[in-house]
Amino acid sequence: MVILTNAKGNEIRPLEFNKIDIDLNEDKTFEMPIPLSDYKPDLTYGNMIFIPDSEYGGIIGKRTTNTAEMTAIIEGFTWRNVLEKKIIVPPDGQAYKVVSGELNSVLTDLIEEAGLNPLFSASTESTGVSVNSYQFDRYTTLLAGIVKMLKSVNYRIQIRFVQQEKGLPGYVGVEAVPIVDYSQTIELSQDNQVNFTFTETKNGINHLICLGKGEEPDRTLIDLYVHQNGSLGPTPYYTGLNERAETYDFSNAEDAELQEQGIEKLQELMDSQSLSMDVETLNIDVDIGDIVGGRDYVTGMVMAKPVENKIYTEENGEISKDYTLEGDDGGE
Repeated sequence: MVILTNAKGNEIRPLEFNKIDIDLNEDKTFEMPIPLSDYKPDLTYGNMIFIPDSEYGGIIGKRTTNTAEMTAIIEGFTWRNVLEKKIIVPPDGQAYKVVSGELNSVLTDLIEEAGLNPLFSASTESTGVSVNSYQFDRYTTLLAGIVKMLKSVNYRIQIRFVQQEKGLPGYVGVEAVPIVDYSQTIELSQDNQVNFTFTETKNGINHLICLGKGEEPDRTLIDLYVHQNGSLGPTPYYTGLNERAETYDFSNAEDAELQEQGIEKLQELMDSQSLSMDVETLNIDVDIGDIVGGRDYVTGMVMAKPVENKIYTEENGEISKDYTLEGDDGGE
């Protein structure tokens, strides 16, 4: 069931539709084609949709009318998109935003500072877990900052649209919850009849020469190397035939920015493993940030990956959910 609310969160009606797609964390958008014969004026900008007891929902922000197909396509941003469109700005006179305190209490402060009340509201329940002098990246998005902060203590963000009784407006509930590592309790393999794809790359780049600001021969240069355990450092590990090098040209970067961007680039190019699987067939409630894992008995590869995105599709009453794991292009 998809429910329409007004801009304040008061429920209007369940929606009649043939199809809806909701991409939670990649495009962070939803799309719902509606026959023009079923279109009503309450499907307007700023009103919201949600699926009860889930993160699936968002705010209507775009409408396309196709007279040839006699449809009105309603589109909008998911809740994570709303969080992504807010920036964590350092306080006046400081280079970084730094926070300390219990996780949900910190979320409450961040949501209030972003001006997202009363639509967004963090849980008042204590997690019993705190961060101490956590430093956000400069001018990071609110979503990225929250996700990274919570991950540092093995937590993730949970988002649910909360319905209220007696005509009170609903709201987007935000809560810090522990990351669940399903790979520790459920070994997914051929024995489970779960379809999955393992990809392993062992010929990636292990030496990145980062070229920054300045003119030759005084141009800023930083060498980054991959070590045997996958960590990065300033000293070489692989040499001779085993060294695989590339250059990275970032001509306007100072030392600190060049190193930060160089590390990010090398992580994209170095040896890697990826896992994709048909998570929906597991019949477990896996959320974005939770971890699933698999074992391939043929090749011996074992891997665990966080869920990075979920796409909800409902068409003619049939529901499907597509999961993407971190570092993969798409789920099964």
